[in-house]
Amino acid sequence: MKIKWLAHAAFLITSDSGTRIITDPYETGDRFRHDNIEESADIVTVSHDHGDHNNVAAVRGNPQVVRGATEAKGIKFKGVATAHDNTGGSERGSNIIFCFEVDGISVCHAGDLGHLLTDEQAAAIGKVDVLFVPVGGFFTIDAMAADRVCDRLKPKVIIPMHYKTDKMALPISGVDEFLKGKDNVTRVDGSEIEIKAGELPGSAQIMVLKAAL
Repeated sequence: MKIKWLAHAAFLITSDSGTRIITDPYETGDRFRHDNIEESADIVTVSHDHGDHNNVAAVRGNPQVVRGATEAKGIKFKGVATAHDNTGGSERGSNIIFCFEVDGISVCHAGDLGHLLTDEQAAAIGKVDVLFVPVGGFFTIDAMAADRVCDRLKPKVIIPMHYKTDKMALPISGVDEFLKGKDNVTRVDGSEIEIKAGELPGSAQIMVLKAAL
């Protein structure tokens, strides 16, 4: 399985057989100046209907759009209902955490999770090998809460997302706040990594990718 960070919460996940999944495609604008997504995909997941996560029209091809629990292209997607804030969704609405398996690897994309997980939510998520977790705060959980989510789910690979870059003017923190004091961090010289089921690390490793766009 190959993982490419496009930007923000948008990733391109490509299976060994060539199935392409894009998560949470974004819109560009004055406050969000990452380049337009021009990748094609077979499947697009949308965690919630905000413009920086639901721009399905940007994805080329004729992808199947996944907005909840379903099966697409032979992959079963579990959707765990959460909130975009810590007040039950009263401020920013709902959010879906997507869990699915690619090439024997359990993947979890937390979308714009805005709160710590309940026991029921953590149990529903289950085993996680690769976790895409927001860390920027303000609109989502911050670095400290992201640490607690990671401790709860115990993934082997942690990929931070939804943090401030030099191409956006959103009131969120950069990734360094999440990385502070940690020695299990690899800063990848590029936007893409490849992960094999039999080669997962023995303990949690944080992989910081460079945005492709």
